[in-house]
Amino acid sequence: MKSSQPVIRLGLVGLGKIATDQHVPVLAASPDFDLVAVASRNATLEGAANYATLDDLLAAPEKPEAIALCQPPQVRFAAALAALEAGLHVFLEKPPGATLAEVALLHDAARANGVTLFASWHSRYAPGVEPARRWLEGRQIRSVAIAWKEDVRHWHPGQDWIWQPGGMGVFDPGINALSIATHLLPPFFLTEAILSVPSNRQAPIAADLVFRDRRNTPITVTLDWLQTGPQTWDIQVETDAGTLLLSKGGSQLGIDGEPQPLPPEAEYRGLYDRFAQLIRSGTCDVDLRPLIHVADAFLRGERRRVAAFED
Repeated sequence: MKSSQPVIRLGLVGLGKIATDQHVPVLAASPDFDLVAVASRNATLEGAANYATLDDLLAAPEKPEAIALCQPPQVRFAAALAALEAGLHVFLEKPPGATLAEVALLHDAARANGVTLFASWHSRYAPGVEPARRWLEGRQIRSVAIAWKEDVRHWHPGQDWIWQPGGMGVFDPGINALSIATHLLPPFFLTEAILSVPSNRQAPIAADLVFRDRRNTPITVTLDWLQTGPQTWDIQVETDAGTLLLSKGGSQLGIDGEPQPLPPEAEYRGLYDRFAQLIRSGTCDVDLRPLIHVADAFLRGERRRVAAFED
């Protein structure tokens, strides 16, 4: 169905796996956006104006109204700032940046230039997340156990940037779990962390985290990037009224072992619906809580050197 609002002309920066797998097909079907331009050094997209760099795109006679940034977080700040100062609305892939301070500066720049900044958390739009949040309302949470275990060689083959400072290592997927947890649960904070760092890398390949909330509710998080076979993306919440299990990254929901009916998967459709809503209302959405918890893990965590990792 076509939107009754004018279509928003959008450019995409970075045409890697996440862009081609998620952004491009969702934008092709979006009633709110028209993908008119791409900036990528190594790839082009048929049907769009193609540029080697964001600077080239911004210098074009007809630049888009909005931009989605899909580069690694270490290089995203300069691109986001240039786009905001050029008067474009900006969609940030997760994580929104390599540091908290830079994202705060981008938020300031968006407000100063009267444009939208959207720090997106795609896992919050998984089909089971909002039903889980509604079910938890009014119930007393007794404990939470999160297990996020996957195979880095499958999901990030040859991506050296992810092991560098700012790449976050296992927290690149782990922040998805934290984005869901911060949406479902009352505020919580880190009390303990062990980060397992390969001897030839800068970022952790596994992490064990312990959080508490103001009621002293235990919240444990286990992250592992060496799991082969079936992958594990589970959040289990014990309450005074039963046990909730959000599994497969939020795509399945069970209550006391009973599967719950859910709508179809539409994470990135949900993100772009939200981005359009923000643009049309003249507002920003910059929730830094998931990134704060990652930063706290690096700030407080004990680092343990483990075996070297080779791709």
